[in-house]
Amino acid sequence: MNAPLDVNWMRFFPPAGWLAQYRREWLVSDAVAGITLAAYAIPVSLAYAALAGLPPQVGVYGYMLGGLGYALLGSSRQLAIGPTSAISLMIAGTVGALAGGDTARYAQIASLAAFAVAVLCFIAWLFKLSVLVRLVSDSILVGFKAGAGLTIIMSQLPSLLGVAGGGHNFFDRAIKLIGQLGQIHPLVLTIGAVALLLLLFGERRLPGKPVGITIMALAILVATILGFAAMGVPVTGKIPEGLPAVGMPTFGLLEFDELFPLAAGCVLLAYIEGVSAARSFAAKHGYALDVRQEFLGLGAANLAVAFGHGYPVAGGLSQSAVNDSAGARTPLALVICSVTLGLCLLFFTGLLTNLPKAALAAIVFAAVYKLVDVGALMRMWQVSRIDFLAASIALVAVLLLGILQGVLLASIASIFLLLARASRPNVAFLGRLPGSGRYSDSARHQGVEPLVGVIAFRPEASLLYINAETVLDTVLGVLRSSDGTRLVACDLSASPYIDLAGARMLHDLTDELAARKIAFCIVGAHGQLRDLLRAEGLAERTDSGQWLRSLDSVLGEDHVGTAQRTA
Repeated sequence: MNAPLDVNWMRFFPPAGWLAQYRREWLVSDAVAGITLAAYAIPVSLAYAALAGLPPQVGVYGYMLGGLGYALLGSSRQLAIGPTSAISLMIAGTVGALAGGDTARYAQIASLAAFAVAVLCFIAWLFKLSVLVRLVSDSILVGFKAGAGLTIIMSQLPSLLGVAGGGHNFFDRAIKLIGQLGQIHPLVLTIGAVALLLLLFGERRLPGKPVGITIMALAILVATILGFAAMGVPVTGKIPEGLPAVGMPTFGLLEFDELFPLAAGCVLLAYIEGVSAARSFAAKHGYALDVRQEFLGLGAANLAVAFGHGYPVAGGLSQSAVNDSAGARTPLALVICSVTLGLCLLFFTGLLTNLPKAALAAIVFAAVYKLVDVGALMRMWQVSRIDFLAASIALVAVLLLGILQGVLLASIASIFLLLARASRPNVAFLGRLPGSGRYSDSARHQGVEPLVGVIAFRPEASLLYINAETVLDTVLGVLRSSDGTRLVACDLSASPYIDLAGARMLHDLTDELAARKIAFCIVGAHGQLRDLLRAEGLAERTDSGQWLRSLDSVLGEDHVGTAQRTA
């Protein structure tokens, strides 16, 4: 009796599994990966915190506490947790309006959002909602990422150019930026441009190396020696030393209808991005990823961050790639990264005082420009226009409405496009392949023999309320254009499911054919279909003995019967 309980307990607490299999030689790899990830995390977390409108140390809290939480309950061994560009921009675009200009309230709402994300993740795990998140298609994600990347780039251009910026969406920011081009600060532009070029060069020539923190250190050194702050170059300023104070988030700041959209958008973004990255690393290293367990891992990460007064975090592909390429074998690398970041917060924050904000903007720019995947959009245009439409909806929604509203609208659009596709299934009208008893779609294959006096059709989808009328109209359209039809055969071998509307459609087709004195038969029906057809009375109206048979056997008998009647 104890074994099943132990197995279940280990399933919900992944460290019990990977610690039991841990090898001593993995420790060096995990230690190197953890320190490397910390070197990557410091400049990125500072930049993302600035993007979110929060103090720079809050970004470090996200990596430090989020990594510890995920290491306890996450199922991926390489996924790295921390602030992401999209969630940071979502916080900036949403929390500002809710905080009403109060900086203390702003930080409290951001932490409360992390707590709400943790609660929603637990609810999603409890009700096994991972299947719902899969409704967001890959094409929607391509468009969303492109829109998010462009929006983030536009938000960072003022810092790169040394102007004030402003605006509520991509186009508004672009218009304001154009009006401020005459106010560009040459030194700030030079710092940002040099940092960006060095980052892009290091990304191409030194993959997997801590290029970001090296460039950040150089920027601090040059800014300190030359006194950039006195020349009007914006710098980070003093960052408080010490570890984050642990405490409960401040509740009662928002009504449910104000907090829920923000938290739901963060969960959707965090889960999709995290699971997508985690799956790729699980496949690479040959272990199973529990997509439902990922809700617990993400929830634990955000709960830890909420109690450390951070803002929502997620698993990102870029930081996870750094973790993996540095040799991470288990989530112990995240723990080592958190310890390293904690030491930096205790002893080295003073070194960051003179970090130019233009360098941070360059780090964000270098991290997100790949989100704009023009090649993927072009492939969609060439291969599938409906996927291109889905991506375009997501792209325009993010540019016009912002990250939060854009991702929610894109999710709704994804569901409607899924329904639109399901409402127009392919109905194959079959002909016989020469010299065989097999049948194929006449519209897709050349050389099939037409069936004289017979219309055989195969709906290539489940027969549901959203497509039943389309299937009926398609069949009747072919029937009206055909002469001498004596038999209509419906092949349900490609229809895994049927609902009451689908059964009603078959009744209507039977009525129409009976009025025309045309025989009707159903073949290739699977188990669930046969049960429902029988319950709906179609056994009395068609030969249920034919439901299990192949199309060829039924049509062969029909041809024999026709020949006998003709003789």
